[in-house]
Amino acid sequence: MPGAFQYKPKFKDIRVRPPSDEDDARAEDVNALKPGERACDHPGCRRAASARAPKSRDMLNEHYWFCQPHAAEYNRNWNFFAGMSDGEVRARQRDELFTGGRPTWEMKASRFSREAAAFSAKFGKGEGYRDPFNLFGKNGGKPVPEPEDRRLGKIERSALADLDLDVNADGPKIRTRYTELVRRLHPDANGGDRAGEHRLQRVIKAYQSLRKAGLV
Repeated sequence: MPGAFQYKPKFKDIRVRPPSDEDDARAEDVNALKPGERACDHPGCRRAASARAPKSRDMLNEHYWFCQPHAAEYNRNWNFFAGMSDGEVRARQRDELFTGGRPTWEMKASRFSREAAAFSAKFGKGEGYRDPFNLFGKNGGKPVPEPEDRRLGKIERSALADLDLDVNADGPKIRTRYTELVRRLHPDANGGDRAGEHRLQRVIKAYQSLRKAGLV
């Protein structure tokens, strides 16, 4: 065959490089961590951590990082109430029920707040409180007249009496009193006892009368 038509490979050695010992070790290490992964905190474990668990009851914001099998093992052995007395356990459960275990604060303004400053300013001017005997010199030395009773009919007065309210009770006070009496007199609140059923019917009828009269 003429030399012009002979096959001449571009590279002299096109054989695939045989694997080295380092490549074999890397292939066998199936638990090798990938970039960005962290190792499991369990001693001797080389798996990637995918779950976290709190370190203790007093350090809920600090965590261990475990792989799934060791996280399951840690959770099985975890006891939140370990070392607590029965009273402390009940107190903790009550706190979880009412506040979710979170800290609470008093819902009142500080004496340095804007609301406190506004109240002090009103108090200095004689506002924000009733002074029927003019002890603080409000209204130019004139006593504050007491509010006159509303002109109500016999039905409305009787209805307010059934709710144990005076004739000057406003709408919110009537609704609050009605709700309180219904909860107190309902048979479900008395273990099924129907002794207060007659009084309950009077309360409901009285409230309906006041609603019809436009007082609620």
